Amino acid sequence: MNQPVGVQIAVEVDARTVRRGDQLMIGGQCFTVGDMTALGPGRKRLLFTTGETFTLHARTVLWAARLVDPRLRRRTRG
Repeated sequence: MNQPVGVQIAVEVDARTVRRGDQLMIGGQCFTVGDMTALGPGRKRLLFTTGETFTLHARTVLWAARLVDPRLRRRTRG
């Protein structure tokens, strides 16, 4: 069985930067993003692996745990 490789890091996410697999803490519960649907300018409906949905608006900012492979070179801003 293939296990994901990497380390968990904390990242700030919004509707533009959220990714499948991100683990979001909402209302004291942890939810893993399974799929997403764009709802128009700056909004996404997140479908969690548990079946719940959440609409993430353009100005909503959340913290997420994201699995990152440290062997891959990360892009730098600049």
